[in-house]
Amino acid sequence: MKIFKFGGASVKSADGVRNLQKIVKDNHNEKLVIVVSAMGKMTNALEKVTNSFFERKADMTANLQTVINFHKEIIDALFEDKTIIDNRLTKLYDDLNEILQQKPSLSYDYEYDRIVSFGELISTSIVATYLQQENPAIQFVDIRAGLKTDDNYREGNVDMKLSEQLCAPLFSQPDKNIFITQGFIAGTITNQTTTLGREGSDYTAAILANLLHAESVTIWKDVPGVMTADPKRYKEVQIIPKLSYKEAIELSYCGASVIHPKTVKPLQNKKIPLFVKSFLEPEKAGSVINEYSYKLDLPPIYINKNNQVLLTLTPRDFSFIAEEKLSKIFGVLASYRLKVSLMQTSAISFSFCMDYNAMNFQQLVQEFKNDFEVLYNTDVELITIRHHTKEIIEKLVGEKTVFVEQRNRLTARFVVSE
Repeated sequence: MKIFKFGGASVKSADGVRNLQKIVKDNHNEKLVIVVSAMGKMTNALEKVTNSFFERKADMTANLQTVINFHKEIIDALFEDKTIIDNRLTKLYDDLNEILQQKPSLSYDYEYDRIVSFGELISTSIVATYLQQENPAIQFVDIRAGLKTDDNYREGNVDMKLSEQLCAPLFSQPDKNIFITQGFIAGTITNQTTTLGREGSDYTAAILANLLHAESVTIWKDVPGVMTADPKRYKEVQIIPKLSYKEAIELSYCGASVIHPKTVKPLQNKKIPLFVKSFLEPEKAGSVINEYSYKLDLPPIYINKNNQVLLTLTPRDFSFIAEEKLSKIFGVLASYRLKVSLMQTSAISFSFCMDYNAMNFQQLVQEFKNDFEVLYNTDVELITIRHHTKEIIEKLVGEKTVFVEQRNRLTARFVVSE
C-alpha cells in the first residue's frame, strides 16, 4: 500500500481534479490511500464563516455562499450528470447549515473544528465521485470513523493504538484497491469532529502510513521537490534529491512550508520513505526523505518566515530570568496555543519570536504586562539558514537591521526588520 497526499493547490480547479485522476491512473497497479485537503483556499474561506458564526456577524450567509459558489464552479466543469454529487453535497450543506442555525457554544476552537472540517468533506466527496465514474473500485472513507483524537480542538492528539484498530478494516476491503479520505480532520470517541492543526493533511498521510504499514508516502506539491529556498521568492534555487529524517525535522521546525512539522516522526518510527513530487510534472523524481547510513552533502538551505513578532520581556522586579519566570511565560503562551519560533535569554530579559496573530496579540501583551515590561516589534522576519556560509549570510541578511542573531555549526538564524 502507498499513501498519496494532494494539497489544496493540486485540487483548486476542475483541471486539478482531472490531473489527480491521471496520476492515480498511472499508478493503477498499486493499492492506494489518497488523502485530500480542502480545495484551493477553502480553509481560509471557512475560517471566515466560522468567525462570522461565532461573532454573529451579518456577513455569515455571504461568506458561506462564497464557499458554495467556488465548489459549484468546479462541479459544473467536471460532471455532466450531477445527480450523485448534488445529493452528496446537499447532505453536507444541510449539515453545515444546521450548525450555523444554532447558537454558538463558548468554545471557539470547538466551533472551528465543526465548521472548517467541511472543506475536506466537500473536496473528498467531489474527488471520490468523479473518480468513481471511471473506477467503481474506489472507496470513499470518512476519516473521522478511523482516526481518533482527544478533545483538544484545533490540534487533536491522535490515539494511535485505537486508531490502528479502527483504520485497519476501513482500508482493507477486499474488493477495493483505492481509498479516498480526508486530511487534517479526525474525530473523538464521542464522534465530535477535531482537526490536527493548520496544514495538517501531511500529518494525516504520515499517521495513516504508520498505522497501515504503508510502503511509502508521496506528497504532491506545486514545486518539483524539496528546494533550497522558496522558488517563488528566489531565482537561484535547486532541488534537494535526498534528505534524512533528521534534516527534514529541522527544516520543518524552522518553518519550511513543504512539510508539516509533525509529519516526519510517524514515518521515521517505521522507516517509511517520504517522497515530495510535483503534480505538474509527476514523471520527475522529486525528493525523498529517508534514513541514510552515510552523511549527505547538502547545500545551504534558507527559509524566510514573514509576519513574525519579536517580544522582549523584562521582570518588573528585576529578578533573574530563571525557571520560575520561564514557566510562567510558557504557561501563558500555552494558554493561547502559541508556538515559539526562536528564543533568547539574558540575565533579566527573555526575547522570543513567533507568528503574529492580530486577533489575540494585544490581549497576550496585556497579560504579560502584569509581571513584565513588554517591548515588541511586529514588522519582523525570521531568516533561517541551514548549512550556512559567510556568503549566503551576507546575501540574505545584508544591511538589514538585525534584532536577534543565533548561530551554531549547522544553523544560523536572524530576526530582522521586514
